[in-house]
Formats: sequence, C-alpha cells, structure tokens
Amino acid sequence: MAKLLSCVLGPRLYKIYRERDSERAPSGVPGTPTSVTTPPSSSWDTYYQPRALEKHADSILALASVFWSISYYSSPFAFFYLYRKGYLSLSKVVPFSHYAGTLLLLLAGVACLRGIGRWTNPQYRQFITILEATHRNQSAENKRQLANYNFDFRSWPVDFHWEEPSSRKESRGGPSCRGVALLRPEPLHRGTADTLLDRVKKLPCQITSYLVAHTLGRRMLYPGSVYLLQKALMPVLLQGQARLVEECNGRRAKLLACDGNEIDTMFVDRRGTAEPQGQKLVICCEGNAGFYEVGCVSTPLEAGYSVLGWNHPGFAGSTGVPFPQNEANAVDVVVQFAIHRLGFQPQDIILYAWSIGGFTATWAAMSYPDISAVILDASFDDLVPLALKVMPDSWRGLVTRTVRQHLNLNNAEQLCRYQGPVLLIRRTKDEIITTTVPEDIMSNRGNDLLLKLLQHRYPRVMAEEGLQVVRQWLEASSQLEEASIYSRWEVEEDWCLSVLRSYQAEHGPEFPWSVGEDMSVDGRRQLALFLAQKHLHNFEATHCTPLPAQNFQMPWHL
Repeated sequence: MAKLLSCVLGPRLYKIYRERDSERAPSGVPGTPTSVTTPPSSSWDTYYQPRALEKHADSILALASVFWSISYYSSPFAFFYLYRKGYLSLSKVVPFSHYAGTLLLLLAGVACLRGIGRWTNPQYRQFITILEATHRNQSAENKRQLANYNFDFRSWPVDFHWEEPSSRKESRGGPSCRGVALLRPEPLHRGTADTLLDRVKKLPCQITSYLVAHTLGRRMLYPGSVYLLQKALMPVLLQGQARLVEECNGRRAKLLACDGNEIDTMFVDRRGTAEPQGQKLVICCEGNAGFYEVGCVSTPLEAGYSVLGWNHPGFAGSTGVPFPQNEANAVDVVVQFAIHRLGFQPQDIILYAWSIGGFTATWAAMSYPDISAVILDASFDDLVPLALKVMPDSWRGLVTRTVRQHLNLNNAEQLCRYQGPVLLIRRTKDEIITTTVPEDIMSNRGNDLLLKLLQHRYPRVMAEEGLQVVRQWLEASSQLEEASIYSRWEVEEDWCLSVLRSYQAEHGPEFPWSVGEDMSVDGRRQLALFLAQKHLHNFEATHCTPLPAQNFQMPWHL
C-alpha cells in the first residue's frame, strides 16, 4: 500500500538513459537496496513507456495544467469581464465554487488512476524504489543509479547547499538568506534626502513600476520562464539532456541557492581526456530563452573543455523567477559548486555568456576576481537602451524607472570591476541588441560595452583621439574594412606590446592604467586600435546562430 501511495504522489518519469558499461555497479555495493537490480541493456535505449492507464491519465493532467496556465495569465482580463457582466455576485460565485470543487475531485481521481498505472509498471516501481532510497541515503551508488533516470526535477534530492563551503559558515561577509550583494544605481540627486511628501508623490510610480516588472516586464525579458513555452520545448529539452548524459557523460545536480531557489545544472568532466583544455572549466550562462540542454554549452564542449551548464531560475528544472537578485544568487552557488564540490581552482574557471547571460557572468567575474577569463558573446552594456527600443516613446520614463529599480542588468558597470582578461564577440548581423536595424552595426550595444571597458581600463589612451579612431574601426562591416583602418594608422603591434609590458612591469597589473599620458596623438591612436582589436572579435552571423568551436578563443592578455 505504501508503494502504491508513492506511485500516486511520485514524479513524472520521462526517460531511462542507456547504461554505460563503465558505470555498472559491482554486486554487493553497500547502501544499495537489494530489491533494486540493473535492468537489461535493451531497456535503456528508449524513452520510458508508460502503461495505457498512466499514459491517458497523464495526458488529462497535462491538459489541465495547460488550461490552468492559460487561465492564470488571462485572469486579469477574465475578472474584468466577469465584473462588467455582473458574474462576481455571491449568487453566481457559490455555484461556480461547487463546479470548481467537483473538477478538483475528478482530477484527484485521475491522479489516483495514474498512480495505479505506475504501480503496475515494473520500470516505474524500480525507479521509485531508487528515488526513495536516495532520499534516505545519498550514497554514491544510489546517486549513480538515480542519474540513469530523467524525471520531474522537483523530486531530485539537493546535491549542494550554498552554505556547504566551510568558508561561508565562518565568514560574515558572505551572502545572507536575502541574497548576494548587487551594484545599486546611484540616486539621481545625490546628497538630498527624500521628505515624506516626496515619497508619497513617488508611491504611485513605484507601485506601477513594480506591477509592470513582475507581470509583463519579467516575461518579456525572460520568455524562457513562461510555462507554456517550456511545455512546447519539453521534447527538445529532453533530447538535449539525453545527448549530454549519454554521449558526453554529463552529470546532473541540484544546487540550493541562498534565496531557496533550486538550480538545475549539468557538468561534463573532460579532465581525464588527452586534451589539455579539459583541465579548464567553462561555466556557461545562457540567454533569455536559452537552456543548457540546447544552449551555448555545445560550443565549449566541441572545443574540448570541461563544461558546467545551468538554467536560470524559473527555467526548466530550476525554481524561482529570473530577477537580477535571483540570477546573482544562482550563479553564486554555481561558482561555489564548481570550486568546492567539482574541485576546480578559480584560476582554471572561464565564464562564457551569451546575450543576457552577460549579467550573471559579469557579476561572477566581479565577485570572484581570481577567475581566469570572461568571454561575452552577443552581449550588451546596459538594458535601458534595448528596453526603450521595443516600448512606446510615451513610456520612456516608466520603462527607465522600472528597469533601474527591478531589472537593472548593468553589465558594463560590473565588467569594469573585473581585472582579468576579457573577450567580446560581436555579431555583425545582430537583430536583438541593436537599437535601430541589424544593418546599422554602430547601434550594436556590444560597441558600448567595449568602449566602456577600454575607457575604464585605459582612460588616457581612450581620450578623444583614441575614442574617435576606435569608433571608426567599429563602423567597419567586414574584415577588409577593419584591416584597411588598421593599416591606415600604421599600427605597430610589437611597439604596442612593449609599451604595455613596460608599464605593467613598472606599475603593476591593476586597472585603470595611466599609460598614454605622455604619448603622442598617433601613439594613442595606435594603442587604442591595438587594444580594441584584442578585446573584440567579429562573428558574421545573427544573434541566435550557434558560435562555432573554432571561434571560441581564450581572451588576450599580456
């Protein structure tokens, strides 16, 4: 009877992975339930096949879930319509509650029938036995057997806790339960305190900004968090996850962040291979509709690196909602997991981000300054210009205020706090992070990210003359035009390198540098072009084109 109840309340099982010979458990491993046996290899080659009763009951419950999601998103309009028609009176609401209660009872009955269907299936009974054993005892053998199943991630046991590192427990400067530290926007009028009357006047605007950010704004910014989109992408995500597990020996893990969100991760370890780059770990930060199952992790994987992918809060197996604070909390526990559980030193970790993932990558780089390098592909400097592009001009004040208070993705500000090597990859046909049209390459916000980084690190070089020549170089729409501008100013790379190395030897590596202070105008122009070319590479493609492995290069450094 207890097993039947476990089948009724248990998670949905999607797939049983092919077993790898190297992972088969030896007999008599302590901590493994004796009733659990390894299925024959032929049964590990397909998706889990539910019995007819479970299959039809699952379809009904899935349809009910979709209808509930649609009702949730349309509820404000529905309430307004019902109110206008007079259907919200007590005499109308009471019968409706009876109908709703009856429907819930019917769905509960369907869930019980699904449980009976699972109970009659030996594969599901075997799975639920392993899952219960793992929750009781998270031994290595139990976890190994559980990793052979792909199921609803909410039932996966937590593998790593944000407080697990001993340094976190002893230090008071670490993250609190409210979250890690973020850079906050400075007030518009510094040195002036708001009076009570000023706060009351601002209250309606603040309430409006909050409502916009938590309803329309967050879903526009992170469409991958919308349940209906995830439901439509589920078959693709399952296939991508199967590829990572079966072909790349990926290991899935659940991390608990300091805000209580559970973060879904996938780790592919290449340290045991002959490729030297396998000793380096690339932490991948996906875009606003990207998932590690089908996202940018494929690029460093093809290049031979060890890879750690993770999903934004609210994406696929990760819980929560993807606001900046939750995003920073998530990447913080991911980096801690890489260091304290996977055993990588910060000097062996590379942060690779695509599009909006630049926010979490730059936050991690700012917060963990010993990280080896940062690679930002198709990323931007600040969210406000891109948000203004897609919204009406009359909403300019509301959009700016909403972004600054609730959705402040200040990538450039965070990147300037990082001292290590940086490489920016600009898509020359990018249609997402341009503020006009894709053909207008100067409206690509990746340009502004580069300029702000260089102006912070080399303020004397990026004075008026240096800034002007770098803008000319950024206007080039082809490699031929870039080379033409580069040769026009007769850039001597050996001279530029000698100047930078001598400055570093004398003054140290800490930015900002005052190099170029006593330099001629031509010298500053040469140095500015040299630095721009080293920090930004062009890729002739649109925003969503996967980056080829040959374009995944380590950033330049002295």
